[in-house]
Amino acid sequence: MNGMSTMTTLANSSDVLFLMLGAVMVFAMHAGFAFLEVGTVRQKNQVNAFVKILTDWSVSTVVYFLVGFPIAYGISFLKPVKELLGPNQGYDITHYFFLLCFAACIPAIISGGIAERAKFWPQVIAGAIFAGLTYPLFESLIWGQNCSSLQGLFKQFGGAEFHDYAGSVVVHSIGGWLALPAVLILGPRMGRYVKGKSHPLPISNIPFLALGSWILAVGWFGFNVMSAGHLDKISGIVAVNSLMAMVGGVLAALIAGKNDPGFVHNGALAGLIAVCAGSDIMHPLFAFVTGAIASVIFVYGFHIEQEKLKIDDVLGVWPLHGIIGSWGGIAAGLFGSEALGGMGGVTFVSQLLGSLSAIVFALVNGFIVYGILAKTVGIRLSQEEEFAGADISIHSIGAYPEQHIR
Repeated sequence: MNGMSTMTTLANSSDVLFLMLGAVMVFAMHAGFAFLEVGTVRQKNQVNAFVKILTDWSVSTVVYFLVGFPIAYGISFLKPVKELLGPNQGYDITHYFFLLCFAACIPAIISGGIAERAKFWPQVIAGAIFAGLTYPLFESLIWGQNCSSLQGLFKQFGGAEFHDYAGSVVVHSIGGWLALPAVLILGPRMGRYVKGKSHPLPISNIPFLALGSWILAVGWFGFNVMSAGHLDKISGIVAVNSLMAMVGGVLAALIAGKNDPGFVHNGALAGLIAVCAGSDIMHPLFAFVTGAIASVIFVYGFHIEQEKLKIDDVLGVWPLHGIIGSWGGIAAGLFGSEALGGMGGVTFVSQLLGSLSAIVFALVNGFIVYGILAKTVGIRLSQEEEFAGADISIHSIGAYPEQHIR
């Protein structure tokens, strides 16, 4: 009996360590979000990008602890520490840490779309609503305590439950489609479109952009692999599929984007976003294809968004996370089938329905939240503040204070 108890404790401890390591890797991805945005915005908005990401992370931590995780999984942490630790070494609260890193991706994704002209505190409020209420509600319907109802519908109409192993749809698509209403309501940055003509604004720092992409890519292996939740369920296929999708995205962007470094580094992210949903069921070669297609979607989608639709989405988060996240959900239904060497258990119809449901859910929530904020406190900086830059206007200091010493 004592030996069995020791084995159980060891298994629980291994699961806690497994999740904690995954959480730290995904937490590090938020530094990637920050540097990706800092490198893409102009120099006068770099400080704002850093402070936004860290503040959104901190607020998300609190609201997801108190409200979001209980909504998603029906587990509250408002109890004595002995109960929090429980018989499983505190697995539930470590699971919260891991999934918090996913929830906090939502405001981090949106941040890149609204950069350079959004007010600070209204966006902090929006991020709190999304991380504490909006995202956990959808999470509960796909992964959490309320999944039986919606998943039952998908199974009834599509022949299988909706499959999203690590969040192509639940995290990335929701984040990208939530960002679209914010970008539309805010409008383009000053000088971006003049008399109907496009005037692309320069980015500030390609090395920072590249650093952000690398940090995100490395952390993504925690994002995908540790989504197993338990050490005994770890899958080497998930790791290699993530790798193959990433390089598929890089190589496709290199060709489609004509060697453009911004597209190449975002191509890696496009591949990783797309493979999240089916990373546990695809053959590695089709993971490569999934990532390559995602990257092409981003290169051409970004151009259409910016030049044809004239939507000033600074980092292209709608095509990158929204559209490609949706593609990832659908790709799992195509390339996860046994006919193409996959594990099976998925259908195209269910994957399509699940992906479409996320789009509708995010758009409705995004327009409601940003619409109310825009009509009440306002969400855009004044022309003078935007011209001076968010760094000086909001934080009273620039990224390189020494340069301003006279």
